[in-house]
Amino acid sequence: MRLYGVALCMLHLVVMLCVPPGRLAVDVATEKIDGGGVINLSNRERTWTPHMSLSALFAEINSITSYFSFRTFDPEGLLFYGDSNDGKDWFVLSLRGGYPEMHFGKSNMMVTVLGGPKLNNGVWHKLELYNEGEFVVLNVDDKQELRVGMHQNHRGPDRTGFIRLALGGILIDHKKLPILFNPLLDACIRDGHWLNLSTPWDTTPRKTATPCFPDIKPGSFFPGTGLAIFNTSVLPGFDPERGIVITVHASSNKWNGTILSMWSHQSPLRIISVGEDTKAERMFFKVNVGGIATHNHFAKDFNSFQLTIEKDSITFESSGQQMTVPVAGIVTQWKEGMLLAFGGLLGDGAEYSGSEYMEGCLHTIFVQGQKIDLDQALFKDASVSSHSCPV
Repeated sequence: MRLYGVALCMLHLVVMLCVPPGRLAVDVATEKIDGGGVINLSNRERTWTPHMSLSALFAEINSITSYFSFRTFDPEGLLFYGDSNDGKDWFVLSLRGGYPEMHFGKSNMMVTVLGGPKLNNGVWHKLELYNEGEFVVLNVDDKQELRVGMHQNHRGPDRTGFIRLALGGILIDHKKLPILFNPLLDACIRDGHWLNLSTPWDTTPRKTATPCFPDIKPGSFFPGTGLAIFNTSVLPGFDPERGIVITVHASSNKWNGTILSMWSHQSPLRIISVGEDTKAERMFFKVNVGGIATHNHFAKDFNSFQLTIEKDSITFESSGQQMTVPVAGIVTQWKEGMLLAFGGLLGDGAEYSGSEYMEGCLHTIFVQGQKIDLDQALFKDASVSSHSCPV
């Protein structure tokens, strides 16, 4: 977007961005979607790729205001992007620590501003973006919260070419941003009014897309169609005094499928899993070492469980019940990089394959006392909601 302008187009186009001559490049088949409907931004797997985008001629723009309602428990992620001038002038609206953050780029100048109220409280907020002369303004719930200007000698914005808009991602190299952040955002948008455009947005069809729930509570929701996978080499490591401790808290015992599984191609460990035995209607803990499986059943009346990995054993604990399985080498394999999945049973040798998917909500997950954010996963299926569960 020719952003600012003595204020760019951005300012002129409302923070809803200005744009490069040329249509959007789309690398896969797309479908059209109404930008005024209910949109779940979490329905995507690729980090910086937009959930949806559109391109329009400057000549089609006669409004400088955009607004929409927004809801999330997620503290960090990317909401809105716009650009012009072949992506040389751009604007980004995101969250950091729950607070709105605006980023601007034009020529060799970049500006970032953070402020306003926390927005990740799980209730709907109305966000409005517009320009006042050389300033871009962000209103939250009809109250002005951020007002940012970029001033330069300029004859005025170039109203030729195209503007591009995107939700949940950006259309330039993310390395151009002045401050990086995790762009994945578990959030819903509705009642969008994007400048004066009625143009349908382009989006990639998603077989396992999750709708926006009428009411939400904090947690990670697995609808029974996918999982989230971490490489253990990037997670907290072994503590000589306490081992490696994984703690999972569920919202209730209303779940089914496999909650957690671990896989390693190295001998002797093959797989560890915790889940529900639907036939027995009980919970199971299973360790398969070299093709020999050791398992036990437990009452499914727990709100949490803990796995403790030590140099020569792994222990499962839940509701006063405990089981220890002797097995060596897990600590070394953890450090070198095993696969740790939440929400399903990992496939043998296939990183992103799975089965026995979980259906239900996990309230929190901790590794060595550190809370785990599914948005940081090596892979997360588009159907999994990282920060929200249906009530």
